[in-house]
Amino acid sequence: MIKIALADDEILLRNAIADIIDSNQNMRVIMRAKNGREILDMLEICVEQPDILLLDINMPELDGLSTANIVLEKFPEIKIIILTMYDTELLLLKLLQSGIRGFMKKDILSEELMLAIETVFKHGYYYNQYATIKLINSLRKKGSADHEFAKRGAANLNDTELIFLKHSCGEMTYKEIASKMNISPRTIDNYRDSLFDKLDVKSRVGLAIYAFRNGLIHI
Repeated sequence: MIKIALADDEILLRNAIADIIDSNQNMRVIMRAKNGREILDMLEICVEQPDILLLDINMPELDGLSTANIVLEKFPEIKIIILTMYDTELLLLKLLQSGIRGFMKKDILSEELMLAIETVFKHGYYYNQYATIKLINSLRKKGSADHEFAKRGAANLNDTELIFLKHSCGEMTYKEIASKMNISPRTIDNYRDSLFDKLDVKSRVGLAIYAFRNGLIHI
């Protein structure tokens, strides 16, 4: 059972999201709050801690990002997903830098909400395809760290894997990366699968997140 806390200042939307979640037999909303301050008060006294915290980014008294920063410090085991109507590159980078595990716009279908919660719970992160493209493009624009610093940040990767990882944070397809590195697409697939295993990630955005967190690329 995935236990979920929810903070959103719009009561109709908050209740609608809770009803959708509770309709899934594997999930249960255990907390509902109208702002960040209220959800923090609930977390301080709760007997049953949530696995996932869904936060609206725009709330009175304490907004979602400020709330998330406090939760991550006090309750680091809780995984946070942000709900918002906006998806600018700057916002995505701020969320990533802050340690947010997932991002969703409020106009998504209920099926994607379920998928996001399950993916964050099981695998750690969820960014949909559109957000992933924007995130990778933005990270690419900021350039890369020098090779020695990169090696310190990813000591368990060899030089070829580091090169592949850097290319994976750009716009090229895997086939184009194979051509760029003068190796076969099958070899690229092997590098990809090997990195997924080594870095414990499940997707290309997971590679970008790893590269960012380990100083291979800067924002």
